[in-house]
Parts: sequence; C-alpha cells; structure tokens
Amino acid sequence: MNSEPLLIWGIAIALISVTVVPYYLSFRRRHRKAVQRRREAEAMGLGKPRAQYPLVNPLLCIGCGACVTACPEGDVLAVIHGTAVVINGERCVGHGLCETACPVGALKVGLGDVRTREDIPIMGEAQESSVPGLFIAGELSGQSLIRNAITQGRVVVEAIARRRDEIRGEFDQDVIIVGAGPAGLSAALTAIEHKLSHVVLEEREVGGTILHYPHRKLVMTQPVEIPLYGWLKHDEYSKEALLDIWHEIVSKFPVCVQPGQRVESISHGDDGFTVLTNQGQWRAPFVVLALGRRGTPRKLGVPGEEMEKVMYQLTDACSYTHTDLLVVGGGDSAIEAAVGLAKQDGNRVTISYRKKGFFRVKKKNEDKITAMIESGAITPLFESEVKEIRESSVVLTTPQGACEIANRYVFVFAGGIPPFPLLKDAGVRFGGDPKQGTPPPRPVETVPAHL
Repeated sequence: MNSEPLLIWGIAIALISVTVVPYYLSFRRRHRKAVQRRREAEAMGLGKPRAQYPLVNPLLCIGCGACVTACPEGDVLAVIHGTAVVINGERCVGHGLCETACPVGALKVGLGDVRTREDIPIMGEAQESSVPGLFIAGELSGQSLIRNAITQGRVVVEAIARRRDEIRGEFDQDVIIVGAGPAGLSAALTAIEHKLSHVVLEEREVGGTILHYPHRKLVMTQPVEIPLYGWLKHDEYSKEALLDIWHEIVSKFPVCVQPGQRVESISHGDDGFTVLTNQGQWRAPFVVLALGRRGTPRKLGVPGEEMEKVMYQLTDACSYTHTDLLVVGGGDSAIEAAVGLAKQDGNRVTISYRKKGFFRVKKKNEDKITAMIESGAITPLFESEVKEIRESSVVLTTPQGACEIANRYVFVFAGGIPPFPLLKDAGVRFGGDPKQGTPPPRPVETVPAHL
C-alpha cells in the first residue's frame, strides 16, 4: 500500500491542528468575551454614547478588527458575528483612529441621530442652531477633542463669511464669539482671515476648559491646523504648552478678546443679535457660541460642603503631601486627580464612587488607577456616597453601612451644570423635547438598527 497519501494527509491534519484549531479556539474565546462585555455594558446602561461614537455600516464591514485594535480607549468596539459593533459607547471620546484604520471605509465617527438627545443642540449645516445666525462650536456641539473644536470654529466662521451680504444696519461687530477656548480662538482667527470684525467675550481668561486641567496634564489633540497660526503637529501636548500657544496667538494676531464678560442673555430680532453681559451689551448679525459644557460645578448638597476644605478642581497635586484626601467621582477628572494626589509623598487617598466600578473612563486612566488600587496607594469605596463633611473627617454611606474616615481635603468631581438655560432662553432647540416642535434634522449618518 502506498503510504505517501497517508503521509500527506497526516501532515495536513498536523498543520491544521497547530494553526487553524488554535486560531479558531482563540477566536471563539474573544467572541464570547465580546458578547459578555456587550451584555454587561447594556445592563449598566453604557451602550449609549455620551456624544460622538463609531457608526458602523454592517454591509461594508469585513470584520477584520482593525478598528478594535486602533482604539486607545478599549472596550468601545468588538467584532461579533463577523461585524464590528459598539460595546461601550460611553468610552468613545472621538479620537477617530478607528475610522482611519478601517480598510474598507465601513466606519465613521459621528453623533448619530441627535433629535432625541436632550443634551445636544439641534444643528443644521455648518453648526448653525435652530436660531438663524446663531452658531455652535466646540464641546457644546456634543463633540470633544481640541481638534474638533478648532475645526468647528473655522467651519462656522467660513459659513458666516459666505453670508456677509446678509449684514444690514449698524452693528458693533460682524460676529460675536462667546468663549476664548480653542473653538473661540479658531473662530476669531478665521474672522480675521476673512476680514470680518469680531469680539471674543470671555468670562475668565484665554484657555477655555483647559484652564481647569491639572498642571502638566497631557491633552490629546491629533494634528490639526489652526487658522493663520499653523499646525499643531503632535498627538499630545501638556496643559502648559497649549496655554502658551493660545497666549502666543492672542499676542501675535489682532484677536479682540474681552475678558471678564459673563454673558447673561442673548436676544434675537429682525435687526440681529444683542448679547448682554455683566459689563454691557454687544450687537452683531451673527453669534458663535464656543462655550464648553462644564458650566457650574455640580455640588453634592450635603452638610459641610460649604467648608474651605471642599474643592471642585485640582490644578497642582504637588501642593498636597502627607495628608488624608478624599476624591469624589468616577470619571476621568476624578481618577486623574486621585492618581496625581496618590503620587505625592505621604498622601492617603480614598476615592468614593456611587457605582460598582469605573466604566466611563479612558483606558489609560483605568489602567493607572487599577495599578494604584492593587498597590494600596488608593483606597476605593465603590457604591458609596458622601453623607456629611466634617472638620477633620468625612462620613459616607456604603453597602456595609455608614463609615467615617479621616480627612483634610475633599475634591468633588461630580460633573458640571452645562449652560443650557442660556441657550434655551435664546431660542436654541434641543432634541428630545416635544414642546420644541420638530426642527430640521442635522445631516448625519444613522446607526444600523441591530446595533
């Protein structure tokens, strides 16, 4: 009997055993884990995004997993049944690396259908709100990242420049820009480029949301071109480096920034807009709202919160050493503060979060705090809430009952109250409110029903 065919079959079976079978078993394990992660995310209400997220076209997706590998946040995407799907939409912060990595163009980072989102203004082309002539740029639009803010600031003013023939009557400026962060400065530079007169109204100082970041915090930008100034070429910049760039822009170009201007109302009539601030009023045919979403810090509403030991931001962790500290919150800001404080000499850091774990944070922040919890540098109190703040301690409720811990300072990161009332009083419509009628939908891609 010729043994050659048997030998060939034996070799083929051996090759299959050492290549195909391990790959198949690994694939099955990854698939089961992805399905399980998706079920857990859905059970905790994490499937829906906070703002932008990957919109996958299942008809084009080939299930290669390039988008999953490219995402730096982890758990946003997974391949299930041969198609990329959103696992934890809340973790998406809009890097767009998944979109770039997709070899067949089956994925795009967008906002989906915002008509049901009560926290996002409904906008038409070029970020124009439901109030004609009132544009929105930056975080208020629902999209984060400095790159998006700079791009939107340029886009909205370019749209205004194309409509300069609509300007009638006497105005203080061609365009009023509210906010001196990256979106507002980009809008101002674009106005200069198109020879539109402008003013930038800023309550505090140039920098926007970045001013609230801790010292030396790294901010992801991705390369983007700032009008007139040039390119931000790096993927990350420190807080200080970005602020230096903003101040360089203001000194180098005729950007008209008016600090100390807290906007109190925006009214609109046939003769344009009137913006009332704590120091006066301004009139223009166009307004660009480049405010952040941070607004006023949300407070806990507990006894003792009025004490000086309670703070709502951390700018310099190095100022706190050899003391007992409590961080309240479970988002990126809270975790970055806890990690920064735990790195200082002699600190005893506790983090209190009302949920069972950290689900809405960047992957790198999750890795950092997990390592510090495992090393004992940070003590976590999950499913806990602050009940009372005392002079040298804090009382918290936990699943095991009330507990009191030694404390010198409390840092509260419970989010902010966005400036939505200002927008709504100005007539801006948001999604999800039947009283506001049916505004024209923003042209975006829709998410396939099975996702």
